[in-house]
Amino acid sequence: MRKRTYIRPNGMGSMLAFLLALCLLVTGCGTGQNQASEQTGSSSAGETAQAEQSQSYVVKHAMGETTINGTPKRVVVLTNQGVETLLALGVKPVGAVSAWNSDTFYDHVKAQMEGVTVVGDETQPNVEAIAALQPDLILGMKFRHEKIYQQLSAIAPTVFCEEPRGDWKENFKLYAEAVNKKAEGEKVLADWDKKVAEVKQKAGDKLQTKISLVRFMPGKVRIYYKDTFAGVILNELGFARPDSQNKEDFAAEVTKERIPEMDGDMLFYFVYETGDNKASALEQEWTNDSLWKNLQVVKNNKAFKVNDVIWNTSGGVLAANQMLDELSQFIDKM
Repeated sequence: MRKRTYIRPNGMGSMLAFLLALCLLVTGCGTGQNQASEQTGSSSAGETAQAEQSQSYVVKHAMGETTINGTPKRVVVLTNQGVETLLALGVKPVGAVSAWNSDTFYDHVKAQMEGVTVVGDETQPNVEAIAALQPDLILGMKFRHEKIYQQLSAIAPTVFCEEPRGDWKENFKLYAEAVNKKAEGEKVLADWDKKVAEVKQKAGDKLQTKISLVRFMPGKVRIYYKDTFAGVILNELGFARPDSQNKEDFAAEVTKERIPEMDGDMLFYFVYETGDNKASALEQEWTNDSLWKNLQVVKNNKAFKVNDVIWNTSGGVLAANQMLDELSQFIDKM
């Protein structure tokens, strides 16, 4: 009998092979689409960054309007207040004016300003040095630099604030807009508001403490009112002021006979020294005077010497925050 040979049908194997090939094809197509999508996304991101860099915007300021093309990368700043603004926004300038009566920067910003070129001081910026830095933005102040505005504008887009305000926040917002960091600026101001609220809460009823402000300068002494750097901050916190100092004004230059007007529950005084020790000599003369020693605040050991740079001269956001920290510590002594 002939033995039958059975051949196993191979239909199932063919079907499996076909499906496998189809999967590979689909996967390959998907990978290609993903790669294309990633490339397209990368390209889009690059184009967006390029667009942002080339996008122009107009800033209204003390001298009119200035058009700035793209986010500035090489900024020169001609005010010490402006130096603090840029650093708070994460922008390191290529050039800046020096601290008052110095050829370098204030101690509280010096480390962050390493490598930055000094371009004169606030009252006399060096235009040639500024031009040599090839800036793409110059930040200045009408009050000090109006006469050289046209020269500066010929070098790079130039934005001026009006004057050195007691309330630093207005100039801060203008400069933040100029360097295309408006959102970052709003964050800095929100952090400030939060810090002010915390200090107010800590102070509580001690906000009724009447705080006096006095400044010794070469050849003159001033009582500082509410429209000063320290005065604005005290007012924002809600601290009381002595009746004679509770004025929406800057300051009064006084003679020794007016020392009694310096009295309060707590007195802060600062000394503006120019290098010849004349302000320090005046400080010693006045604080050893019988009228000073008879102030109730002095008898109560509530008169404190503080840093002039932080409490008055520098006038920016970093100094403001440091002053706030110091005030928070003084609350315990009120």
